[in-house]
Amino acid sequence: MLNQDPVDPSLIQQINDLMASGFEIPPEKLVPSAALKELGLDSLDAVDMLVYIEDKFGIKVEGEKLTSLRTLQDVYNLAAEAVSKSK
Repeated sequence: MLNQDPVDPSLIQQINDLMASGFEIPPEKLVPSAALKELGLDSLDAVDMLVYIEDKFGIKVEGEKLTSLRTLQDVYNLAAEAVSKSK
């Protein structure tokens, strides 16, 4: 189960910036409820996204958690959980 605490807005903005630049997704589509598939991301893109997030925040995310990512909110939660564990 991923962390359900509120995610820091600056973390959300940084992830949205990564998604917009790395995957050419229009910023207006980057809302928490957006399904990754609806954003045009497949499983290979999910791995790329994870690498971007790890590099950007200097964290390590457990690869098996990728299978639980369905929405952008899941991505935010996963990143926030990894960032909090790395502190």
